[in-house]
Amino acid sequence: MRGASRLALAVPLAIVAGMACTSAAWADETDESTRDREIVVTGQAQPYAVDAQNSTTRLNLSLRETPQAVTVITRAQIEDFGLNTVDSLLRRATGVNVDSAETDRTYYNARGFDIVNFQFDGIGQPLSYGLQNGQIDTSIFERVDIVRGATGLLSQTGNPSAAINFVRKRPTKELGGTASLSYGSYNEIRGDVDVNTPLNEDGSIRTRFVGSYEDGDSYLDYYHTSRLTLYGVAAADLGPDTVATVGYSWQESDPRGVSWGALPFTNADGTPATYARSTNSAQPWSTWYSLDRNLFGDVTHDFGNGWVGKVSVLRRARNQDSKLFYVYYSGDTLVAYPGAYLDKLRETTVDANITGKLKIAGREHDVVLGVNYGESRLVEQESLDDDVIGTPLPGNTAFEGSFPYPNWGDYSVTADYTTKITSAYGLVRLSLADPLKVMLGANVTNAKRSGTSYDAPFDFDKTKFLPFAGVTFDLTGNLTAYASYATIFSPQVYLTADRSNIAPLEGKTYEAGIKGEWNGGKLTAAVAVFKTQEDNVAEAVGFNDEILQTIYQGVDAKSHGVEVDVAGEVFAGMQVSGGYAWTDIEDDEGNNARAFIPRHTVRLNASYTPPFLDALRVGASARYQSKIHNDYIEQSDYAIVDLMARYQVTRNVSVAVNLDNLTNVKYWTSLQWDQAYYGAPRTVRGTLGVSF
Repeated sequence: MRGASRLALAVPLAIVAGMACTSAAWADETDESTRDREIVVTGQAQPYAVDAQNSTTRLNLSLRETPQAVTVITRAQIEDFGLNTVDSLLRRATGVNVDSAETDRTYYNARGFDIVNFQFDGIGQPLSYGLQNGQIDTSIFERVDIVRGATGLLSQTGNPSAAINFVRKRPTKELGGTASLSYGSYNEIRGDVDVNTPLNEDGSIRTRFVGSYEDGDSYLDYYHTSRLTLYGVAAADLGPDTVATVGYSWQESDPRGVSWGALPFTNADGTPATYARSTNSAQPWSTWYSLDRNLFGDVTHDFGNGWVGKVSVLRRARNQDSKLFYVYYSGDTLVAYPGAYLDKLRETTVDANITGKLKIAGREHDVVLGVNYGESRLVEQESLDDDVIGTPLPGNTAFEGSFPYPNWGDYSVTADYTTKITSAYGLVRLSLADPLKVMLGANVTNAKRSGTSYDAPFDFDKTKFLPFAGVTFDLTGNLTAYASYATIFSPQVYLTADRSNIAPLEGKTYEAGIKGEWNGGKLTAAVAVFKTQEDNVAEAVGFNDEILQTIYQGVDAKSHGVEVDVAGEVFAGMQVSGGYAWTDIEDDEGNNARAFIPRHTVRLNASYTPPFLDALRVGASARYQSKIHNDYIEQSDYAIVDLMARYQVTRNVSVAVNLDNLTNVKYWTSLQWDQAYYGAPRTVRGTLGVSF
């Protein structure tokens, strides 16, 4: 959908949203879709902590009961600091690094390794090519859970880094909603609306609609964003023990002036290059259009006596149409490489699980059993203008936006492959004594792929047994010690110099720590130490100019470190979230590895509602990373501070302001490759809103 039809949807949404901006938030809830929620005015202190999560084991456990490191970004944090995209959200998560080497392609890592598992309500398939194309708008999510370490129990395949679980908003039995309109630097405008509607008197049939539209220019030359997100979900109580839910999300993104590659770190003579912060290697005609649609449904049934079954289905269809412009050095001159691509991805994921309780030897124990199947097909086509590839770009012409629109040729298929992943998993949580719980579980996964990519075979058929073990021991009424062992594996799509696939990645994580909760569970904290081993890590060793593909080799790597996490209400009105992470990464010979990843990071988000003025809410978000380097340049450590304030004018109307990058720090967004761009300067955004 483009042009007039796209505008026809966007304008009504913006008008509705223009009534006001978000001044209320839905109260936090567990994953039980049948639980009622109340509308809570955001002038009050909203929680940065949750009571329970099931992203780790399918069991609804508190963070203290979970023998793995978990960070939760709640709806309150998203709204306080305007975390409207997955990138801005994950930059606030303890131990997570966001590498944006290009404007619309992003890599994520934790504990030294790439994050490739994005799940939605606990199911999903690994990111194609191990990265995220475009942005995911966060307007449709209630919260986001980040489980660090190996997550092979519930993830189909992946790395021993982390899994990100996006928990969607669900309909409730109360009528109400919020709307928002914001305007900020570089003419960025955004509208949001979130409406919950029960369809009958008792709310046994209920719906929810969420929509957002964002459009704006950028500090980067030529770059313009435009994103429309629509989401509808309905739930019905099919009886006292059964709930059926079905939903559909639509996200259309049409950015212009997108970068493909970015600014070279060095000049032709190898000396470090410097640029104005606004410099962009893209052209005004560069685009990366994306349409992402998700249809999902689930049925949950309570069998009684603590046994609950759930069947979930997710169907995803993504289409991308990009016209891109890449620059690279050929000798001592930058040259052009424009390319046009069509991308079609189709995914189907099905999960069925049952959780329950068994009484053995007078004690109650938890059980999880489940199966999961995923199938995806990716088809990519390419079109080139051979007459202009390699065109010299002398002087500053590479960044002037003056390269003519190419005469694209016919499209040809460059990649076409199908992946099928089948898993069976199970876990028991044994209550050996009141303070002592032991978890024993495993996953058996078979992953198959058939097809080609750039004329190279993309075939594998691998089966792996993945054990999991964990233990928790309550030391006091507030503190719990824990330890865990988790595994994961992932067949890989990276090509070696002979254009064969690297052997499957295998990873494992040893972790131990102490968790605590205070203030009636409203405040949680954790300290973790971990050791991670990853074999056959894909390491870039060169670039094939003929097919524009990076060449890799498999290496072994390991990491170890310490993480500190805190979330919740410190005292009345004060909410905090964040932590510290130290990670040391080495190759199989003990040498420093992946130096583009900071060894020390700090994330701290806080908001405060003073008791003498409960209509006011103020907050700050700070993130720090230590120095990093690659083969070309070194970037010093830096810290970025964001500020926010919101005032509740009436019970239903509020005004807010956000100031990002207070000290106007200039920094590279990534050192993972040999090109990147500079992060955003100081920006401001104002918001006006209503709840109803």
